[in-house]
Amino acid sequence: MINDKIKISAVRYANTYPFIYGMSVTGFDRKIALTTDHPYDCASRLIKREADIGLIPVAALPLVGNYNIITDYCLGAYGKVRTVMLLSNCKFKDIRKIFLDYRSRSSVNLVKILAKNFWSATFEWADTSPGFDFLNIAADEAAVLIGDQCFEYEHMYDNRIDLAEEWFNYTGLPFTFACWTANRELDKDFITEFNNALATGVNNIPAVVDKLGQTGTIRGNDLFDYLTRNISFDLNEDKRKAIDLFLRFLKDL
Repeated sequence: MINDKIKISAVRYANTYPFIYGMSVTGFDRKIALTTDHPYDCASRLIKREADIGLIPVAALPLVGNYNIITDYCLGAYGKVRTVMLLSNCKFKDIRKIFLDYRSRSSVNLVKILAKNFWSATFEWADTSPGFDFLNIAADEAAVLIGDQCFEYEHMYDNRIDLAEEWFNYTGLPFTFACWTANRELDKDFITEFNNALATGVNNIPAVVDKLGQTGTIRGNDLFDYLTRNISFDLNEDKRKAIDLFLRFLKDL
């Protein structure tokens, strides 16, 4: 019965393709109840206990009771990530107001942390909701945009700032956007099998691109470059340090 299966919420962007591929080719996906959601909703499902595991934004970790980061993999970047952008049609010094992507938790806090601690800049912040037109902003406004749509929209703006690159330039650390997190204790054998399934995808990017790179916004060579040059999947010591630093900054916002 599907209700007896462990429920996993994954991000519905191209950066998660290796994880989806790995779970599929190993057959692990048949043992779980898998859904794909926007990052904000991945976190909400885990917080509300509608899921047992989620690839959740690190900004949501404090909101998950007794959370456990359970795998060796994450969504991170050393420098440019390309899919977390501050976009505007004016120079940075002229930005007055910034619209925040409603699908995000980590990135909308990252821009606030950068503004306060590194840019020494103040802005008017504005939340958005489904249906918001990110292209229809005033000359002195900017938007934080996340996800695959950045590949479509970035060339429609005069000025583009990659927020992961900004974080790296100021801290010397990669940025960790999301990690596989559980809201309860899980069987160790299950976690090992899950981790191995994720590894299968991460270690076979050409096969991932062949299988999943024919549709969607990011395709073919663009997808291969994105998954090998922009996204960094290993949850290593530097990325764990980055999570700790980000959460310390987050407390002070």
